[in-house]
Amino acid sequence: MLCNLCPRNCNIDRNVSVGYCKMSEQVKISRAALHFWEEPCISGEEGSGTVFFSGCNMGCVFCQNQDISHIGFGKTITLDRLSDIYLELQNKKANNINLVTPTHYSVQIAKSIIMAREKGLNIPIVYNTSSYEKVEAIENLDGLVDVYLPDFKYIDRETAKKYSFCYDYPEVAKKAIDAMVRQVGKCVFDDNGIIQKGVIVRVLVLPNQTEQTKKIIEYLYKTYKDDIYISIMSQYTPCTNLDKYPEINRKITSKEYDEVVDYAVDIGVENGFIQEGESASESFIPPFNLQGV
Repeated sequence: MLCNLCPRNCNIDRNVSVGYCKMSEQVKISRAALHFWEEPCISGEEGSGTVFFSGCNMGCVFCQNQDISHIGFGKTITLDRLSDIYLELQNKKANNINLVTPTHYSVQIAKSIIMAREKGLNIPIVYNTSSYEKVEAIENLDGLVDVYLPDFKYIDRETAKKYSFCYDYPEVAKKAIDAMVRQVGKCVFDDNGIIQKGVIVRVLVLPNQTEQTKKIIEYLYKTYKDDIYISIMSQYTPCTNLDKYPEINRKITSKEYDEVVDYAVDIGVENGFIQEGESASESFIPPFNLQGV
């Protein structure tokens, strides 16, 4: 079967070759462990049961996880093993199963969730995505995913093309996020403040991009008001060679971040998360060492 699962529309047989994502049909992951650096309502005190998938359909030039997203480090596993990994994380008291960069494996993931639930999985599933998704792919996850954790990377097409080689990203992301909100509705939290259902949109502040970031936040708030949460992230870290992109070859300044946060407050955003302190650090990037695989 030819793969046109994501907007790249590679139209290739991933049983024979690999797509833009650099992955075949077989699931490959690099890490499965408790993760404590997500939003408080996801990590909590027990941690988020995070599964990092190898490969990516975006290929951003500034990716912090290039070892797995660009180079493709990881181990190939069966769907049965993947479902067992979810259960192992649940047994470690994870608040949820957090699927990172899942887009190119969404069909296999859907099957693995069904398998895991038949084995006793009963904690929320978090779908942690770039938002470069087809609406049909999101709709196929209805009833399987509880929480969507999408990025909204760009609202300007030229910027999307420059840094992620996808001119159509703004339109695609808007439609994908809209499908997510329609599917799971407003955010619901348990008595401990851990999210059980809903959408949290992540907005990463890039250097020299504060105006674009403000436009993203404005769009999200005007469109969804308090039906979603907006997570404004300051953790941008240039971990790779960005000599060709000198304008983003640095961490953001406190002034840039504060300007964006102040803007969000000024327009009325109340349901949100901000990062405080030194979040832009390579120490916040987990080791991709096949732990839990």
